[in-house]
Amino acid sequence: MNPINSALWYIESHLTTDLSLETIAAQVKVSPYYLTRAFHHLSGLPIMRYVRGRRLSMAARLLADGAPDVLSVALAAGYGSHEAFTRAFRDQFGLTPEAVRGQRHIDNLAIVEPIAMTHQQLTELEPPRFEQGKALLIAGVAARYKCDNKAGIPSQWERLMSYFGHIPDQVGNVAYGVVHNVDDAGNMEYLCGVQVRDFSRTPQELAPLRIPPQRYAIFKHREHVSTISGTFAAIWGKWLPESGHEVVDAPTLEVYGPEFDSRTGQGGFEVWLPIKS
Repeated sequence: MNPINSALWYIESHLTTDLSLETIAAQVKVSPYYLTRAFHHLSGLPIMRYVRGRRLSMAARLLADGAPDVLSVALAAGYGSHEAFTRAFRDQFGLTPEAVRGQRHIDNLAIVEPIAMTHQQLTELEPPRFEQGKALLIAGVAARYKCDNKAGIPSQWERLMSYFGHIPDQVGNVAYGVVHNVDDAGNMEYLCGVQVRDFSRTPQELAPLRIPPQRYAIFKHREHVSTISGTFAAIWGKWLPESGHEVVDAPTLEVYGPEFDSRTGQGGFEVWLPIKS
């Protein structure tokens, strides 16, 4: 079974137990890093936010059915106190547990339903090529994003274009999008930039990033840049679990060569996925 489908089954069958990212990853025999990235690319949600939403949704149904004891519902949902449960419940639904118990329905709540991934259609990938990448010095525009809100990335690229070709010690005319420092919630740093020979003359307003030598599986993305999420979903949800390769916790690169037209988003580019040698 696909590891994400296995993770979904495990979550749904253990909602009243101690569920951590490490526990779920161990049960489906993948790394926490892979599980975080793959689950987000396939579902659009951070995995532990999904777990929290499912637990609180289960609790909301119990409360609407007239559960007599809020604390017992809180404990079943994985919370150690009435206060912690109430804070999380209000953050999720905008109402207190007592209010939902009093209204006796959940019609006005944004209930998190189970995700069914079994029949998801994924983008067809061309077979990747493999390369041992050299160390890179990248200088560019950096920002940190929450898992579910990366709307600022296009404006990052617009800012970079005002520097492109004029950055001291720039190497070639290739641009890089770099995903790195991904945390357990799926939040990440994104840097769009260019390769430079050294950082000594890099403008102060640009961020430097050193990328060590790394082996990569390299995938072609030939469609419009806006469809990149489909390629990432296919890489993490299909190619990786079927290939026998193991991803490593290192920067993932988007490599935009001269054929890519930044004005139209057309022309294609490459996704460089870091894998174990």
